[in-house]
Amino acid sequence: MGQRLSRRDFLKLCGLNATSLGFQSMFGNQVELDSGVLARVAVRSVSIYDQPWDKSTVLYQRFRDEIINLYYEVVSDHGPIYNPVWFRVWRGYVHSAHLQKVKFKLNTVLSNVPKTGQLAQVTVPISQAMCYSVYNGWEPVYRLYYESNHWVMGVDVGPDGQPWYRIRDELLDINYHAPAVHFRPIQPEEITPISPDVPFSQKRIDVFLGRQELTAYENERVVLHTKISTGVPSVVPPGAIPTKTPTGRFNVQVKMPSKHMGDGNLTSDTNAYELPGVPWVTFFAQHGVAFHGTYWHMNFGTVMSHGCVNMHTDDALWLYRWTVPVIQIEDWDKRGYGTQVTVH
Repeated sequence: MGQRLSRRDFLKLCGLNATSLGFQSMFGNQVELDSGVLARVAVRSVSIYDQPWDKSTVLYQRFRDEIINLYYEVVSDHGPIYNPVWFRVWRGYVHSAHLQKVKFKLNTVLSNVPKTGQLAQVTVPISQAMCYSVYNGWEPVYRLYYESNHWVMGVDVGPDGQPWYRIRDELLDINYHAPAVHFRPIQPEEITPISPDVPFSQKRIDVFLGRQELTAYENERVVLHTKISTGVPSVVPPGAIPTKTPTGRFNVQVKMPSKHMGDGNLTSDTNAYELPGVPWVTFFAQHGVAFHGTYWHMNFGTVMSHGCVNMHTDDALWLYRWTVPVIQIEDWDKRGYGTQVTVH
């Protein structure tokens, strides 16, 4: 792995200008660091139309992980009905479905990391992770995306000679590294429980597959109502895991602030089904069905997932804090018989 930093070396490196720490090299001059509302293309490509309508003329394409300036939001009369939100961009309009709104924010590097790890969130559109081996040196692996959560285990010297965090992947049980300034340590007060004094029996969640909506109740009073994206129904071979979100009555079983979802392959292929650092995960049904934040689309109101309930990341965090069992900042997971969930 990367060379460990002494305190003297750490202080020397942290005296450098933040823009030199593996940041500008990735994004080049594509956007200014403070250039209004930005979005990342989260699929292979999106089309830019001359009108906010998918039957209008396609002007050009933008491709995966390119950063787009969004001028303003448009609610189109042409829909689609479930998500009529478009954005005005250079020369045309782009639908919101396969974008992720992002920001650029650099952070102070931690001088000490707890032995149990420090939960941290990516605060730039993309952070390229690298993995070191004695045979191949530094090689790119996953791209870590804005608002994904990761467990930081230490600070090492990265491939550019700057401080990089050592990140633990709980699914693969390996470490890889990414530029430390791209990560914001999450503070304990950010996950304090919401209404912990409400009795267990007086909290419940209803998921409506037909309407693609979620409602949370507290003493039969609505405390959260939001659009979601559940599993895409599909025909699967016998014994395979269904992709449609299961219906029925469940209870929250496990909560994790960060979860690597996908096929479990270590790869640099940006088209692979690998989602490291999925944030604010609340499991409630067999085969790993969970509520969680979403950094790969904004197409809420229609089915999109492999079975989980995709949510706006802010809503997923709220639900994570509101549900039982209660989880602490140092916990990698928390198991217990939790809040009731009914999927209709």
